[in-house]
Amino acid sequence: MSVSAAQVKDLRERTGAGMMDCKRALAEVDGDMEAAIKALREQGLASASKKGGRVAAEGLVGLFVSDCGSRAVAMELNCETDFVAKTDDFAALVDELGQALLAVEGAAEGEGADVNDLVLANGATLAARVTEAVTTMGEKISLRRWVRIESAGGRVGAYVHAGGKIGVLVEIEGAGDPQQELCRSVAMQVAAAAPRYVDRDSVDPDEIEREKEIFRNEALASGKPEKILDRIAEGRINKYFREICLLEQEYVRDTDLTISDLLEKESGSAGGPLAVSRFVRYQLGEGIERRVANLAQEVAEQISQST
Repeated sequence: MSVSAAQVKDLRERTGAGMMDCKRALAEVDGDMEAAIKALREQGLASASKKGGRVAAEGLVGLFVSDCGSRAVAMELNCETDFVAKTDDFAALVDELGQALLAVEGAAEGEGADVNDLVLANGATLAARVTEAVTTMGEKISLRRWVRIESAGGRVGAYVHAGGKIGVLVEIEGAGDPQQELCRSVAMQVAAAAPRYVDRDSVDPDEIEREKEIFRNEALASGKPEKILDRIAEGRINKYFREICLLEQEYVRDTDLTISDLLEKESGSAGGPLAVSRFVRYQLGEGIERRVANLAQEVAEQISQST
């Protein structure tokens, strides 16, 4: 008996199991929905849905770079506890998914593309593989974000800090194999100094005006005369650029140089100018409300079990 897409979708919504697992379960019972649910529960696959409401803020940031250094992937895979994040099984899952994202042809470059239906080497979809991992590891697991960078005329530098807590990719146009260490050093700079933009031209003009207004008001409140407020604000905004713009930051390995100076210094060995095109910085769990949500879920589960 053939299984319709609507049946598979319905079963997936009711159990939280992976798409391929739902399709297989329905096919084995000739489309009997209740029998398929029973089969998935017996296999432990339906239990993954119970983890869906929990918060996964631990995990690992993984970086994967092609042999030629011109293609790279950054990804954040989350779980609930640091204990699971440190297991060999979780690290292997990160590697499996990361290598698949790096190898796939035609996937949209950039952040946030839906890859749940990406078929892995073992024939399972990415979503099904994650659901399987939820069942075996006993925690909610989710691919929170990922990005792939491909450089047509340069190299991508990668740096992972603190065992997967922070991961950075930096694309440097004009760089070749001899500049791979430079690319890594600039990636290390991004990890350490957390810039938000490549240069001041990349900063939103509205943000600049907001900051200038803040600086003017601070100077006015401190008693500075109005006629010099604009000059003070300009000085403060230049300092602000040195904090948030990568090219204007002091190089962490040699504070006598800015990153712009460093690139110019190394351009001779590259045979031409070097320029940072973009960077990606992932910090594990940033922006996720952690323990509060998990605690609320635990309380709800305890109350449910006691009634």
